[in-house]
Amino acid sequence: MFKTLSYSKSSLGWVSFYSFNPEWMIGMNNYFYSFNKGNVYRHNTNYFGNMNRFYFYDYTSKVTSVLNKAPLENKLFKTINIEGDDSWSALLSTDIQDTGFIDKAWFEKKEQSFYAFIRNSGTSPAQASEYDLRSLNGIGQTGNTTTGVGTATVDFSVPILDLGTIISVGDSLYFFNPVPYGVPPTIGPPLFAGVITAINIDLKNGINNIVIDTTPAGTTAITIGNFYFLYIKNATAESHGVLGHYCIFELENNNQFKVELFMVESEVMKSFP
Repeated sequence: MFKTLSYSKSSLGWVSFYSFNPEWMIGMNNYFYSFNKGNVYRHNTNYFGNMNRFYFYDYTSKVTSVLNKAPLENKLFKTINIEGDDSWSALLSTDIQDTGFIDKAWFEKKEQSFYAFIRNSGTSPAQASEYDLRSLNGIGQTGNTTTGVGTATVDFSVPILDLGTIISVGDSLYFFNPVPYGVPPTIGPPLFAGVITAINIDLKNGINNIVIDTTPAGTTAITIGNFYFLYIKNATAESHGVLGHYCIFELENNNQFKVELFMVESEVMKSFP
């Protein structure tokens, strides 16, 4: 794919890429003109109500940059704050995670800036790189599992094991065989059991179980056995942000009219393992 580059005399460098491919370009009377297939087009104007229309094709505006303060420290990039007159959608990646995103509609206007938390889509089943993140929590060993068509109920001992309040509907449940004390671990990664649809806790009446949906792709059936269970929080709902030493972000906007972007900043905290 060919791109058109623009040069800035003040910056003494190439500052932007454009999606249109002109046959010839010229500046005249404070306007920029280009020629394509024998036709002349005037740029920098609200052409048919769309600033991103070139040669009768509509495009989106994209800005790519990097957040790289204190590059030797591992950090959590939690938010994006845009100073401008419109919100943008955002895709974010680091040297550890590459699934951060913000939908354009999630931004809230606060004090003339557009502010949003960074979501992380995660993967299902989870990848090995997600096992050491804060979204993973252990539960314990199960007492009994009842399976049905597209569903399963995992019971835990009463009152030895308390499911607690951190686990939520929408989290993903995983399991693997416990390793006896003194035996070198030989098992592989946790197996994806399903997505949690209900959490039932009534210790007085001996109810302490998790109900899961076993129909998502990549699930493994829970057979009879004393398995160890853990869960990974729903990455999109929890807004954990993205973890890494630096963060590359790409902003995208398809507004039909002129949009000004002044500054992009992020709320960042140092990660303490």
